Amino acid sequence: MTLKVLIHAAEEGGFWADVPALPGCVSQGETIDEVRSNIREAIDGWLMVENARMDPGVV
Repeated sequence: MTLKVLIHAAEEGGFWADVPALPGCVSQGETIDEVRSNIREAIDGWLMVENARMDPGVV
């Protein structure tokens, strides 16, 4: 699965990212590498919750 991730500079420093195709899937980090790692974890968590919501027997 390929997802578009948008990375933005945060006003207070660091970065934040969101995934437009996954409502509410956001993360932040002090560096680009950190925000990339964090958004991957957020995507995994978002998909796990969505799968469980659609099929409660999955989790």
